[in-house]
Amino acid sequence: MTIEAVMSISPTSEAIEALAAEIGDKIYIDVAKWHLRLDDAHLHSVLADRLYPMLAENALNEDQVVQILQNIPVKLGGGRREIPLSDLLPMQCQMQLMDILEEFQRQM
Repeated sequence: MTIEAVMSISPTSEAIEALAAEIGDKIYIDVAKWHLRLDDAHLHSVLADRLYPMLAENALNEDQVVQILQNIPVKLGGGRREIPLSDLLPMQCQMQLMDILEEFQRQM
């Protein structure tokens, strides 16, 4: 099912799931040149949950997206360290995330 179809017929939780699926499939963290997609890292849903309200209000703002990324801790080494998600996303992924969000907001 396309994002457009989901957006036209579904309640908020399904829209968030569609956004999470899109993010999880295309955005990854980079650790030592090893790419881990956000759905495999189980970070796509939490990111979509935090970003969706901005999209629902038609208030997409890159600075706020970066702030959200900075406020999502990623545990490393069995939880011995936490690093903000923003520090693990390559710049190209941050730009692609903005593209995904812009397109998603347009389709709402």
